[in-house]
Amino acid sequence: MSRFRREASDILAELEQLRAVDAPTHGGRVLSYVYDSGMPELDELAAQAARLVQPVNGLDPTTFTSVATMEAGLVGFARRVLGGDADVVGSVTSGGTESCLLAVKSARDAWRAARAGTPRVPRLVAPVTVHAAFHKAAEYFGLALDLVPVDPITGAVAASDIEERLGDDVALVVVSAPSYPFAGLDPVADVAAVTSPRGIALHVDACIGGFALAFWPDPLPAWDLRVPGVTSLSADLHKYGYAPKGVSVLLTRGRDRQRRQYFATTAWPGYPVVNPTLTGSKPAGPLAAAWAITEALGDDGFARLTSQVARATAALRELVDGIEGLHVVGSPTGPLFAVAVDDGVPADRRVDPHHWADVARVAGWHLQLQPALTQSDGTRLPHTTHLTVTPVTEAVLPDLSAALVAAADAVRGEPPVDGAALLTGLLATLPGGADALAGASVGLDSDTAAGLLGAFGLLGGSDAAGALPERQAPVLALVAALPAPFTERLLIELLARVVEPRD
Repeated sequence: MSRFRREASDILAELEQLRAVDAPTHGGRVLSYVYDSGMPELDELAAQAARLVQPVNGLDPTTFTSVATMEAGLVGFARRVLGGDADVVGSVTSGGTESCLLAVKSARDAWRAARAGTPRVPRLVAPVTVHAAFHKAAEYFGLALDLVPVDPITGAVAASDIEERLGDDVALVVVSAPSYPFAGLDPVADVAAVTSPRGIALHVDACIGGFALAFWPDPLPAWDLRVPGVTSLSADLHKYGYAPKGVSVLLTRGRDRQRRQYFATTAWPGYPVVNPTLTGSKPAGPLAAAWAITEALGDDGFARLTSQVARATAALRELVDGIEGLHVVGSPTGPLFAVAVDDGVPADRRVDPHHWADVARVAGWHLQLQPALTQSDGTRLPHTTHLTVTPVTEAVLPDLSAALVAAADAVRGEPPVDGAALLTGLLATLPGGADALAGASVGLDSDTAAGLLGAFGLLGGSDAAGALPERQAPVLALVAALPAPFTERLLIELLARVVEPRD
């Protein structure tokens, strides 16, 4: 008689069926979220390494010394390729968000220690293109987030605009290498030149591109720990380190500063708790997988994969710039870029990037839609479609290129979705119309939020799970048209309902 309620073969068969409806993680058809090296042997190595440490608890590297050895190896590798010296130390985290959170915590605590007793709220200054993880960090750790507008045409931030925001209440300035939305390489050295003399900490968020830029074949402006005045840097190994999720590295200049990210207590009757990261118990699998991959590839292997990425990125950017009605935003750096409509051609020749992405998706290519955003100075950043390029992209370039050209031809001249008009039409169908919606924006409860999602076509009803419709252009237009706090509340409800039990 089996000791299990279900046979292992049945469970795994069901899991295979569930995975079959996921977006494909390999083969280069998803140009966001996944980072396919195109080397199945790396995946197998990562799986075997993770399997070997499956029972290990990364909580205590003094008990499981393999954790200490692998973490030291990964931090040493990252420190070397990202320009750190012997004064730079670091930690392996669960991903870019945790690395960013810890960098902000350390900066906040250092700022507080230097101003003991001050009632002021510290500020975090960053371009509006900074990753949303820093919005989360500011909210979690009690900082005021001060976002600096970027050029609406190029997506670039000026160091002088950041300098204007500096003051004694600034605990941290964050710049990106590159930024996620438009792949702009922020002027790291120029910003460091104005933060360092003031004693203001500077973090470089290189989560998405760090391990690609470290081996990029073309010369780049100074951006990493070689820049004096950079106090910390984050880079994800589950992106261009090709490790399974989730594993990232946070590097910090100076041991005393890095120790501020730790939590420790002996004020309870259990074992002494000392945590360098936000988690306590944690898996060693992603750490082991990342360590094994870096040991296998070495600098030559990373350089070879990065060359593939660079060639594919250049080819795709050239392709997009050659498609009438589209253009690449700004001057992107590294293995990603954003695409916007080319307003310089007649309206009947323009290609809306969201319609373009929707048609490409039907053909099996997953691009990422990004909404428009109005900045604090009143300028508006365009709605775009984002592409993240990986080594495997080079192998599928002919098919991808043909699909992107065909998608553009299919929607050329089709106007963008008018979010305001769409919202007006939806409000007309709601009892109470705009007044009801305005009232619902305050203290929106779960059932009301679900009802509104149903009215917007995103849920089947207050008790139904749902997902985004096939065409995402209208959804992104609504995101841009609705008040941000209201949209965020609806999106919380959508994601929460998707994972609620069906029974």
